[in-house]
Amino acid sequence: MARCRTIRHIPSRAPASSENHQEPKSVAQESDDQANMVAILARAGATAAASGSLQRPTDRRRRNAAVVVAAATGTGPAVPQEGALERPAWSGETPLSRLVGALIAFKPLYSLMKLASREVIIRTAEKSNIPWRDMTKKVLESDVYEVFERIRDPNLVYPDYYLSPFHAYDEGNLSWLAAAEAEPATMSIAKRAIPEARSIEEANQIVRGNWLNAIEEHHLKYSGNCQINDILDIGCSVGVSTRYLAEKFPSAQAVGLDLSPYFLAVAAQKEEKLSRQNPIRWVHANGEATGLPSDSFDLVSLAYVCHECPARAITGLVKEAFRVLRPGGTIALTDNSPKSKVLQELSPVLFTLMKSTEPFLDEYYMLDLEETMRQVGFVNVCSILTDARHRTVTATVPY
Repeated sequence: MARCRTIRHIPSRAPASSENHQEPKSVAQESDDQANMVAILARAGATAAASGSLQRPTDRRRRNAAVVVAAATGTGPAVPQEGALERPAWSGETPLSRLVGALIAFKPLYSLMKLASREVIIRTAEKSNIPWRDMTKKVLESDVYEVFERIRDPNLVYPDYYLSPFHAYDEGNLSWLAAAEAEPATMSIAKRAIPEARSIEEANQIVRGNWLNAIEEHHLKYSGNCQINDILDIGCSVGVSTRYLAEKFPSAQAVGLDLSPYFLAVAAQKEEKLSRQNPIRWVHANGEATGLPSDSFDLVSLAYVCHECPARAITGLVKEAFRVLRPGGTIALTDNSPKSKVLQELSPVLFTLMKSTEPFLDEYYMLDLEETMRQVGFVNVCSILTDARHRTVTATVPY
């Protein structure tokens, strides 16, 4: 794999939004969130112990859990740091991971974990001045339902994994609430990645700016004179990443593709209100079988998609990207980095709650993504940390 430098924080102009300025989250605020989660999980643990259905962890397991400490407090260096492990100790087939899996498998505890996760996500967002409830209400009270009928493909068959509950929503991504809350949730991701940022706008500029610059640098280095004229954003959600790509490459025609017609309806409704040289086209389809012509794109992006997929689906997505890219085209996948020091050092409470809302997280962390891309046929595979939590993996279709 190509050795690539770690990208420092490079701001990028953000698409128009209603984001507010706020002060960075304090260590005390992080502690409050964890204390609230601990209280909820403690009640669940007491319930489980009383029922006799949950075995008490061994001393060895307690020691394993105690080794993991929280580090995402915004007090570390600005340059992203890799941890000492290939992947977090709480992922894969480790004793700690199996213990967490056993906790999640206990249904009464799992229900409380979902509740705790949702409460903490919303509370953290609103403490950062993200108007979560107002943004959600605005979407739910709009004419987005009419857009839904226009954009939905009623004949689309959803893959089995996509029907799983994601992010504490029982219906997963196939619900209006998930679609209405997707943009404030995305804003929260940026603030968690850059806790020292003075505003949500600044955090987004850093996270998205580093990602976009990684794409541009890779394409310029390995694709010669091949211009980016056509972009496909697979798993585009409500179009946040698609809009960033369209603004970074304004002469290109961008296509946002997603399995959720609810997400696409929100994306399309917002795009209709914007003035753009090349309006984004939205497609309701499966990213593993898009139905789009072969050799028809210069850039395929998957932003924060792979961690929500089983390994077989990730492989399918990479194969489809290879098929639709032109020779010299670039694939760019940005997502959680298994080598992130911050993620490797999450507290037991935080990583347990995170795994409770991400059913395929272990498969994602266990998969060698770079090798998967090589086996499909990509060359010049390059992986870099673009912020403290996320990596961007880029590669090229050979000529």
